[in-house]
Amino acid sequence: MTSTTSHLSGNGTITLPASVLERWSTGTVTVVDCGDHLVVRPTPEDPIAALAGKYAGAGPTSDELRGLARIEEELREAAR
Repeated sequence: MTSTTSHLSGNGTITLPASVLERWSTGTVTVVDCGDHLVVRPTPEDPIAALAGKYAGAGPTSDELRGLARIEEELREAAR
């Protein structure tokens, strides 16, 4: 992982180094505000196609999810 410093203009434009743009070969990025930091991610040309198959499979049952919720609640109560 590398780190770089970029200039933020008065109108909010961020300049990314050419090496970063070439590496990710994208023209757009998504900026996520996490409160104490920002995450800049390349945006796929077709975001819908990029999700194809990501959530394939049955996933957890409702009983499994309720069990996990119970455990999380117990942990929160124990931490008090």
